[in-house]
Amino acid sequence: MLKNKVAVVTGASRGIGKSIVLALAKSGAKIVAVDISLNGMDALLAEIKALGSEGIAVEGNVTVAADSEKMMEQGIAAFGRVDILVNNAGITRDGLLMRMKEEDWDAVLSVNLKGAFLCSRAASKVMTKQRYGRIINIASVVGQMGNAGQANYCASKAGLMGLTRSNARELAKRNVTVNAVAPGFIVSDMTEALPDKVKQEMAAQIPLERFGTADDIANAVIFLASEASGYITGQVLAVNGGMYM
Repeated sequence: MLKNKVAVVTGASRGIGKSIVLALAKSGAKIVAVDISLNGMDALLAEIKALGSEGIAVEGNVTVAADSEKMMEQGIAAFGRVDILVNNAGITRDGLLMRMKEEDWDAVLSVNLKGAFLCSRAASKVMTKQRYGRIINIASVVGQMGNAGQANYCASKAGLMGLTRSNARELAKRNVTVNAVAPGFIVSDMTEALPDKVKQEMAAQIPLERFGTADDIANAVIFLASEASGYITGQVLAVNGGMYM
């Protein structure tokens, strides 16, 4: 489906990012796996190779403009082009509004929103010259509906959806689509650590009555990265089990 395409994925070493990397590799894409640390990357590259694809690991901080440029440069040096960018890197620094530290606000907005801007800017320079590209931003259901104790995270993800629409309008004429995936509650190390009662209460908010998986998000990314989505841009694909409609 994505044979000979080259995909840059940020926050690639674990969780949703890792699932996205492996799904892209399974679909035939060559991978530029980016994370702030290279810990665990050797194992990830081995998994990519086992799926019959190729990959490189790049250590980079998405909040640093020079690093965002480096990701694209190394992708081109290794594989000759960059076709797909998945802006997955993100952090949380939760806290009630009245107690939230300014540095926690700044950190979350910097990684989740500024990081996506910098990486998209770097990728757009490559993709517009190619006259082809797919940029996919990983947003969140809480950016659509809000969530107590996450003013910074919700604002960053809502901002990411606005960035998606603006960039989609700007890049469409060069055959570059820009879309977002907005996950709902997803099975993760964090959710698995919650008490069963809390998990049951959270699942009760979801019409499908279960948490999603990282593979559910990866499948949505594969669709938006593929030719099947070529006439879709500026959209937010909700993958939340019906939690927010």
